[in-house]
Amino acid sequence: MPVREPNPQTLRAGTKRRAAPDRVPDLQARGTQKHLREELIALLGPEKVLSKVSDLVRYASDASPYRFVPQVVVVAEDVDDVSAVLSYARGKGREVVFRAAGTSLNGQAQGEDILVDVRRHWVGVEVLDDGARARIRPGTTVVRANAALAPYGRVLGPDPASAVACTIGGVVANNASGMTAGITRNSYRTVASLTFVLPSGTVVDTADPAAEEELARAEPRLCAGLTALKAEIEADPELTARIRAKHTIKNTNGYRLDAFLDGAGPVEILRGLMVGSEGTLGFISEVVFDTVPLDRRVSTALLFFPSLPAAAAAVPRFTEAGALAVELMDGNTLRATAGVPGVPADWAELPKETAALLVEFRAPDEAGQRACEEAAAGALAHLRLVAPVASVVSSGNAFTRDPGTIAGYWKARRAFVTAVGGSRPSGTTLITEDFAVPPARLAEACAELLDLQARHGFDAAVAGHAAHGNLHFLLAFDAGDPADVERYASFMDEFCNMTVERFDGSLKAEHATGRNIAPFLELEWGPKATELMWRTKEVIDPDGLLAPRIVLDRDPQAHLRGLKTLPTVERVADPCIECGFCEPVCPSGDLTTSPRQRIVLRREMMRQADGSPVETGLLESYGYDAVDTCAGDSTCALACPVGIDTGAMMREFRRRRHSPREEAVATLAAHDFRAVETSVRLAVATAARLGDRFMESATGLARKAMRSGLVPEWLPEIPGAAPRRLPRTHRPAAAAVYYPACVNRIFGNPDGLAGPSLPEAVVALSARAGRPVWIPDDVAGTCCATIWHSKGFERGNGVMANRIVEAAWGWTAGGRLPLVVDASSCALGLARDVVPYLTDDNRELHAELTVVDSLVWAADELLPRLDVRHRVGSAVVHPTCSMRHLGDEDRLTALAGACAEEVVVPVDAGCCGFAGDRGMLHPELTSAATAREAAEVTARPFDAHLSANRMCEVGMERATGRTYHSALIALERATRP
Repeated sequence: MPVREPNPQTLRAGTKRRAAPDRVPDLQARGTQKHLREELIALLGPEKVLSKVSDLVRYASDASPYRFVPQVVVVAEDVDDVSAVLSYARGKGREVVFRAAGTSLNGQAQGEDILVDVRRHWVGVEVLDDGARARIRPGTTVVRANAALAPYGRVLGPDPASAVACTIGGVVANNASGMTAGITRNSYRTVASLTFVLPSGTVVDTADPAAEEELARAEPRLCAGLTALKAEIEADPELTARIRAKHTIKNTNGYRLDAFLDGAGPVEILRGLMVGSEGTLGFISEVVFDTVPLDRRVSTALLFFPSLPAAAAAVPRFTEAGALAVELMDGNTLRATAGVPGVPADWAELPKETAALLVEFRAPDEAGQRACEEAAAGALAHLRLVAPVASVVSSGNAFTRDPGTIAGYWKARRAFVTAVGGSRPSGTTLITEDFAVPPARLAEACAELLDLQARHGFDAAVAGHAAHGNLHFLLAFDAGDPADVERYASFMDEFCNMTVERFDGSLKAEHATGRNIAPFLELEWGPKATELMWRTKEVIDPDGLLAPRIVLDRDPQAHLRGLKTLPTVERVADPCIECGFCEPVCPSGDLTTSPRQRIVLRREMMRQADGSPVETGLLESYGYDAVDTCAGDSTCALACPVGIDTGAMMREFRRRRHSPREEAVATLAAHDFRAVETSVRLAVATAARLGDRFMESATGLARKAMRSGLVPEWLPEIPGAAPRRLPRTHRPAAAAVYYPACVNRIFGNPDGLAGPSLPEAVVALSARAGRPVWIPDDVAGTCCATIWHSKGFERGNGVMANRIVEAAWGWTAGGRLPLVVDASSCALGLARDVVPYLTDDNRELHAELTVVDSLVWAADELLPRLDVRHRVGSAVVHPTCSMRHLGDEDRLTALAGACAEEVVVPVDAGCCGFAGDRGMLHPELTSAATAREAAEVTARPFDAHLSANRMCEVGMERATGRTYHSALIALERATRP
């Protein structure tokens, strides 16, 4: 066993804890039962079966208030795997639930037996008919699908607020709609065809001309049953009318019985029934959508009203004027979103009674947009609007075309669930309800809802798709307190009766029935229609194999079963409501754990009694699965609407695991970094002479003797040493101070890339543009401190952070010159990450500095002054995480555009997972993180592969086999006389 393995106990919570009632029991500490694990491994292979207790716990939560721990998790790769699991479960009398993104709000992505992950290996988009249609796999996010369609001027009809994270399989299975889809652009209306696997294992492609014949031959009993149900429904005019009436407003409660009216035969009926079936009737393996036009001319306003009913009453004005979206937000929602980056801070001071409408018109051209704005002006006339805070006064309660302002409005609206959930009292559980009423009665429903929540002691936040009579509201309560659960239950009883009896509304407008409305299904639909739904389930899934209790449940208390507590965890992560928005950007999500799962696992540790077998098992896995394989890039904080930085939590856990000796060595390295830098550069130069095979063998032996987290693996893509001397520069007349990052002082260009080094290119470009830079003579031995920061070495981080800020302040003449940094991660480190570790005096010095990423320097200061003389045909770029944090990805594409005729940003571009040296400590992290981007890059040739961070370039070269280099080197070549 390697020495210096960190002690898992260092991550144990430091407080005494009593076991929570909803903890994972000790009997599950060993994970999946042996016989179940061994049988599935024999069937599918060990890499597709997840069985540790930590695996079961991290898949036990979704975005809902429920938590059910599966017995085993299967990671299915293809339809054959799905069919094999269904056959096994049927033969063993077991149950199966499918899970994709886990963004469901009603527990649809949770199961208590076999849970099948159908996200990881199920991503892909094929654009058809010049964008008129798209064939999409179920693990593809809505945002990813729309990115593929955007060049064709098309988009999907459904547009849920969780589009960045939710996947197509879940969107169709729940008939999710969103801001603009209503009842005409939702999945039911825009799905052209489906391919699905029935519980029996039969695969049906509804687009196949022979599908009806083949299904009749394979499933005669099923076909006969569906045909009989169709005839029975059609023979009942009253029922038929009721079904049609129920779908004149948004409704996802129960099965789509109108599928029996719309479908001519069993295949068409099944196509309709699968939409909104929540995984209870089959597995959707592929979807072909009819797309809708992407009207790019947009006019939007955020209009403030004195009260929620007043805002609701204004909705018909805008829908009649042709608004595509009219979104409602109450005062609680607006105030909660004040914490969302980019949202005005003074929203926190809005009166509680205030409400707002987010109104948007879209048109294909200028003439259409002007017509929309004229209609909007007419709708605005005579409205009583308010401007309670300064930011509203400045916006003027008026329509705008500004993309940045519009994006800010939508960011606030889409953050509804997460922002409100993040501001809930610590330790409470969040319930998200979703209902619809006839749009003409929206104002009345708002008033009733406010009165109802007040009577039950709730102070809910309300928002919704007002144009469609669809409201969402959030309630927080303590799921561990029986009295509070009873208060919630009493509220739900009265709420459901109010919605059905007073408004004849839908108890679920777009979030699907799930676990919390299943007991109320008959209340809304009546006994006849509800019994038809039970019979439909029995015809298609006679063994009750798929997702029991998710749509149909006769237990009137089912919605109170499995409610999850949310124990208090580390402050940085405690606001998390487990929504999953962070998961698509996480580089380790397909390897070990995602940010959400890291928090879910931590919460389970808090549910456990001190030293319980489950806690011990979780801690043993957490070191590698959560801490070691976190890239620490903090892109999760960018994706999270409330900015939760799980990377920061992992860095803190790394700090806790350091031994005093390791901390001392790291601090010594910071004090004497000049010697360290010289030694590393010499080692790299020596390695180039010894060859890759020798270095791979040497580091391999060292990694076996020491833990892999301490010794990096030698990779053939690691470049040779940089030139010993930096370019000569002069301080007089310098327009900026140029700080070559230590990585660019140690490592040279990629093998085979002739020409100047990066420092030489920056100096030459700046001089050529008439904006010369100066490199201080004493940069050696300094660093941006990211090395220590990323590894959690707090003392060493403090030493280097203060040293570099003091040096930079002197170099820049007290901040009078900008400091240009030639690695984006180092620019980010110097601009932001060093600040918490500075002394008070040095924090004042830092405030005087202007740190500029070299991308920004080149794009804004140099490029306008340069003549481009040589361009290549095509370039693909890799935007780094640091660029996203700094907001300068557009500068990378601008520089690439100067160097190449065609510039491609991969749709699947994301964090490469190299993270300084983490890709050398854990090469499997980079392999997993870059898989989709690498597939896109290698699908065609490019003349140049560009980025702006040396180690990210190494990571992408390893992933693709293509040589990546800095865009500034490419720009120097393109502008060379």
